[in-house]
Amino acid sequence: MRVLVVEDDDNLRFAVAAALRADGLAVDEVADLPAADEALFITGYDCAVFDRMLPSGDSLDYVQDLRLTGRTVPVLFLTARDQVEDRVAGFAAGGDDYLVKPFALPELTARVRSLCRRAGTVRPPVHRLADLEIDTARRQVRRGGVLLILTRKEFAVLEILAARADHAVPRAELIEKCWDEMAEPNSNVVDVLMSQLRRKLGDPPLIHTVRGVGYRLTSDGAGC
Repeated sequence: MRVLVVEDDDNLRFAVAAALRADGLAVDEVADLPAADEALFITGYDCAVFDRMLPSGDSLDYVQDLRLTGRTVPVLFLTARDQVEDRVAGFAAGGDDYLVKPFALPELTARVRSLCRRAGTVRPPVHRLADLEIDTARRQVRRGGVLLILTRKEFAVLEILAARADHAVPRAELIEKCWDEMAEPNSNVVDVLMSQLRRKLGDPPLIHTVRGVGYRLTSDGAGC
């Protein structure tokens, strides 16, 4: 899942982005509304985190305009304004959540992940394929009843493949959803992670390469 963080305070933006990345999310960072507008035009995000007051303007007004254009990306506002009327205004402008500073980073990551889930289609809490079980709520993976230890990035990729089981998922889509803008599209980051993931999942193999396209999670041996 990919998140945009819009915050002009460098230290806070770094801390928020680091916390979200540590939770397995891909994060892009910008410091003002023009840069946010460009990022949202180019990339499909699962959630956007906006500081309420930016040097380039009130992000509440920007999000309100964003909603008028039909853009539905979930938005969480960060703000020092803690009055009831401020929170009400945030929701009225099209915000989906509102977190008052100072806040705990674990709470922020939990709220962002909840909004990311809301952005996509409703997914079953547990995916099953052959003897593989992926519990998206507990973020646990078992094969043949044995608990597997995956990194957050490995789990994020496997979750996407499981949601599209038996269908090829393009490499570009995996990069867009699981890596941030620092990832080079032509690099081998996906291939390296897939190699690690296949090794952890064991035999018979469930992840298959679809040449010229990407990868497919299936138990029928299709692919190359």
